[in-house]
Amino acid sequence: MNRNFLISLTTAAAVGFFSSTVAANEYEAALKGLADEQIRVWAQDPAVVAAIKDQNKTSENLSQSDIDSMDKKWRAETKGGASPMIDKVLANDTSTFLKGVKEESQGTITEIFVMDKKGLNVGQSDVTSDFWQGDEGKWKKTYAAGPDGLLIDDVEFDDSSQTYQSQVSVTIVDPETNVAIGAVTVGINVEMLE
Repeated sequence: MNRNFLISLTTAAAVGFFSSTVAANEYEAALKGLADEQIRVWAQDPAVVAAIKDQNKTSENLSQSDIDSMDKKWRAETKGGASPMIDKVLANDTSTFLKGVKEESQGTITEIFVMDKKGLNVGQSDVTSDFWQGDEGKWKKTYAAGPDGLLIDDVEFDDSSQTYQSQVSVTIVDPETNVAIGAVTVGINVEMLE
């Protein structure tokens, strides 16, 4: 392979990495403000809290094998054909509420999904690629971190929406006990923050 080509490729990769790091830092304060002033507020809606608490009761005794099986079924349904599991979640009251929040954002929010204490989807505005988020940072750094959990992911270009996005995830708590019960992840179109 041509040495000059490799040097150019390495330089381009370094510049691309630097640009994505700068972009993430550039929006971090605005995204944190959005998390604290808006997301944490509507994520604590009594209906959302009640839905998480209800699902926590049913998921309490699920084994990892049960969770893996559910996740596998969800992933298969995302590939097309019948999708009773996805349809059931998208039709529930929590998903309806989240779709309304997304719509009211007028393009700032690109997706929302709420997770229970095991990292399983409770409701969502759009279909997620998987049902179990419990192995990902968006759950591990929020629910698993306790009541003040917050994760602001790097800004990345999203091919499906053709926008630059960051995912902001926060813990959802039981307002009576201030104990973590779940989490929410919100996709933010950072171009709308300018």
